[in-house]
Amino acid sequence: MANLIILCGPQAVGKMTVAESIRDKIKYNLMTNHDSIEVSDRIFGFATPAQKEFNAIFREKVFEIAVKHNIDMLFTYVCAFEMPEEKEYLTGLSDLFTSNGGNFYFVELRSDIETRLKRNETPHRMERKASKRDIEWSRADLLKSAQKHKLNSDKDEIWFENHIKIDNSNLESDEVADMVIREFNLVANEKEEREYRFGV
Repeated sequence: MANLIILCGPQAVGKMTVAESIRDKIKYNLMTNHDSIEVSDRIFGFATPAQKEFNAIFREKVFEIAVKHNIDMLFTYVCAFEMPEEKEYLTGLSDLFTSNGGNFYFVELRSDIETRLKRNETPHRMERKASKRDIEWSRADLLKSAQKHKLNSDKDEIWFENHIKIDNSNLESDEVADMVIREFNLVANEKEEREYRFGV
């Protein structure tokens, strides 16, 4: 059986760095939302119909293979909570893993806009996300998305049984990772480093 942990939240909230910390602490495999985005952008161009189709297929196959081979996964995701199809998609992922004996965990991160704008320009983010290296564009996109979409759920809105919300405006990624691990009583896998972070 395979478990799936989703790190959800708006752009530059810290999903990737928290996910990387969890990965290293409990030896889960990690796919960030930008892993599929950057590959599909390079092949098919930015936000083209072909890029969007390939991006979706890429993610779908990763999850299917993870379940098939009993590989615990982390996935970072930006959710527009006002859109019904978002809940449908995430529920489908939950069903895929739980119907095969695994667990589904949903971690929602929140930070104030000033903190996110600062994090948007960190060297680590630039290194890992080529599409964000145009700072002017990515800053404008961040602000536009914050106005256009509901990127965090309402205070009392809970979508899943294992759904926690963390304001990480003033927390380091390791602190947040430890909170997630404690909350869900997660146990580290026994894996060699090359099995879950080869080439990172």
